[in-house]
Amino acid sequence: MHQPILQVAGLTMDFGGIRALNNLDLDVSEGEIVALIGPNGAGKTTFFNCVTGIYKPTKGSIDLFHKKKNRQISLLGMKPNQVTEQGLARTFQNIRLFSQMTVLENVMIGRHCRTKAFILGALLRDKKTMQEEDEIIQTSHEILTKIGLQRYENEIAKNLPYGAQRRLEIARALATEPVLLLLDEPAAGMNPQETIELVNLIQEIASEGQSILLIEHDMKLVMSLSERIFVMDYGKKIAQGTPEEIRNNPAVIKAYLGEEVDA
Repeated sequence: MHQPILQVAGLTMDFGGIRALNNLDLDVSEGEIVALIGPNGAGKTTFFNCVTGIYKPTKGSIDLFHKKKNRQISLLGMKPNQVTEQGLARTFQNIRLFSQMTVLENVMIGRHCRTKAFILGALLRDKKTMQEEDEIIQTSHEILTKIGLQRYENEIAKNLPYGAQRRLEIARALATEPVLLLLDEPAAGMNPQETIELVNLIQEIASEGQSILLIEHDMKLVMSLSERIFVMDYGKKIAQGTPEEIRNNPAVIKAYLGEEVDA
């Protein structure tokens, strides 16, 4: 097992009298693909929202190990843009693109957190700022080529086929140079062929050393991609292990089927 990238301990999230997350522990190691699964309403997206700064947890710890900085960083109390700057990037269940911008512009926006030019530089258009803009465009071209969207780069984002829009969200997230990539139901709404292409894409991204944490309801996708799986139900972690261990876990079967299963 490699160095843990993300370590979450005792994460609890209350909404009034409702406990959406209850003392949840989860970790992702360097270069690993980890899945977080569970029935609808289990708290999976709430977990993502806590980790990425959208929600402030009631209690618990969220620590990110940044290899380049060689130190562990607490993400508690950070705003979403600060979390992104530290190295966590995510996609969403419902596609959130800049629909009226081009595909290339959407990816360029993802580079914003890695730029150094300030407002004055943008206004004066000095040599350093122009050079940085050229680098942003070049990097965005390269990402779109890797994701397989280069032929669409001048298209308006809303005009892309559904599967391509999903891939564009991943491309924009990768543009932030994430330490950990969070994918929230990336296969939602995809047809079988698009799902196969998505699996191949995620495997290709992971082969380059990218750590990935994903939420997904497509169990075939989860079992084929994941090295480890965490299972939630009613805000609690009820199991963790390899795909084979999870497939045969009575508590997991009960959570999904709603019935007792002989151990």
